[in-house]
Amino acid sequence: MARNFSLPSISVPSLKEPRTLVRIGLGLLLAANLVAAAFAFHLIGSSPQALKQELAAARAQSQAEQTRLKRSRLLTSNIDKGKSESERFLANYFTSRRYTYSTIVNEINQAAKTAGMTMKEATFAALDPIQGSDDLSMLTLSVNFEGGYPQLVKLVNLLDRSSKFIIIESLQIAAPPKGEIYSVTFKLNAFVRDMPGGAL
Repeated sequence: MARNFSLPSISVPSLKEPRTLVRIGLGLLLAANLVAAAFAFHLIGSSPQALKQELAAARAQSQAEQTRLKRSRLLTSNIDKGKSESERFLANYFTSRRYTYSTIVNEINQAAKTAGMTMKEATFAALDPIQGSDDLSMLTLSVNFEGGYPQLVKLVNLLDRSSKFIIIESLQIAAPPKGEIYSVTFKLNAFVRDMPGGAL
């Protein structure tokens, strides 16, 4: 024969009852106190000492980054200045390939006239490309002159200060066949730059 079982009824307190509201309020206050205590005893988050250390490390890193940035800006400025000065130097002292021979001969002839030397024949070697550059070459030439010793010294000084970057590689002086007139052979180096549209 079947028996009837009945479960005991559980009464759920109503949220409107004062006793329930007080219990909920006390529970919330207890939870808030526990969270505040965790922060106060540094159970959550960093301690003030750790925060100070982190702040000091962040400041040091920021200063290092600022120093690195200043150094990078200075290097960039120096590189730009070097490029600008390099371009100016090449434009002033290197001749365009199209006008190399006439420019160099005219420069040397002008220096000889100013010094009082007589320019004789000149022979040119083939252009020799400068290693590490795509558009720069060196021109080697031999030029003969006649004149006195003071004029020769003046010519050497003028060529040494030439506006076209002419280098005296060597010079040979023959014994004067006629009085004080010397026969001198200069071996010179001049420098050439390929300009856009400046091919021979």
